[in-house]
Amino acid sequence: MIKKWRVKFPAQKGYDRRWAYVYLPTEARRDPKRRFPVLYMFDGHNVFFDEDATYGKSWGLKEYLDYCDVPLIVAAVECNHGPDHARIHEYLPYDVTSARYGTFDGHGRETMDWFVNEFKPMIDARFPTLPDREHSFIAGSSMGGLMSLYALAEYNQVFSRAAALSPSIEFGPQKLDELLKNAAFAPDTVLYMDMGETELRSRNAQSRWRSVCRILLQKNVRLTARVVPGGEHNEASWEKQNPFFISTLLYGLED
Repeated sequence: MIKKWRVKFPAQKGYDRRWAYVYLPTEARRDPKRRFPVLYMFDGHNVFFDEDATYGKSWGLKEYLDYCDVPLIVAAVECNHGPDHARIHEYLPYDVTSARYGTFDGHGRETMDWFVNEFKPMIDARFPTLPDREHSFIAGSSMGGLMSLYALAEYNQVFSRAAALSPSIEFGPQKLDELLKNAAFAPDTVLYMDMGETELRSRNAQSRWRSVCRILLQKNVRLTARVVPGGEHNEASWEKQNPFFISTLLYGLED
């Protein structure tokens, strides 16, 4: 079951209204007293419904979770669809200026502060969650994947596990590396991170991937890093990774 409603989100030019989506597992209907881990996700419009997805293809996460009867709540919020790369500004943890990408003002901290201080308390109050850090996860793809890395690093006291699919690690590489190196990861921190094979065709992309993986391993993050055979930078490819990242997030937790 998915509940969908509008939430008030602090956009660049003032608050606007975004769609929020919450998936409730089938077990929640069978056992009203049971409580569940929560996975928070970026780009919520792309997670469940093809008709809401930007390019007409979603991750199909509801079908996967229903089919496998996964005991997990998923709470996702729509991104900024505004002009002038509004989504990138909103999903960027730091300011970036480069010859390739231009100049972007990073509003990732404001985005994450809203997730932590407004959205998470809202979800914990309305739904049968396990609100503690051990059972709070975060995930996304592309810029949402970058934000998931940022959230795990800077908000590790809130999120113990994350999934970053095809994360945009090329945006401000030195700033990302510094952020990860300086992060205070708890010893039980878990991360699933992947990149499609077609995304790693250049030497620069391969070098960047190895560099981020190396830093995370040096920080003793429990990293699952995958190069997806034939994987591409789109929702159809990310949908195929549902079994891999969901099983990583839930691995070792009691049923």
